[in-house]
Amino acid sequence: IPVKKKPRTFYSAEQLEELEKTFQEDHYPDSEKRREIAAVIGVTPQRILVWFQNRRAKWRKLQKLSIKGNRKYPASS
Repeated sequence: IPVKKKPRTFYSAEQLEELEKTFQEDHYPDSEKRREIAAVIGVTPQRILVWFQNRRAKWRKLQKLSIKGNRKYPASS
């Protein structure tokens, strides 16, 4: 039996603002914090979990790119 994928969740600007604000404070919110966020923005804690997983992946990718960029153009002394 094929596994059904969940439909993509689209977040409003206000929801994203709240998620990003929380991400700046803590990249790894515990289940209690995820439940609180979910209640505030009106989605399930599971969606919050996935959003944070994806956001951390994006953050790591950006970190990697910025380190690469710094090596390409070293600051002149």
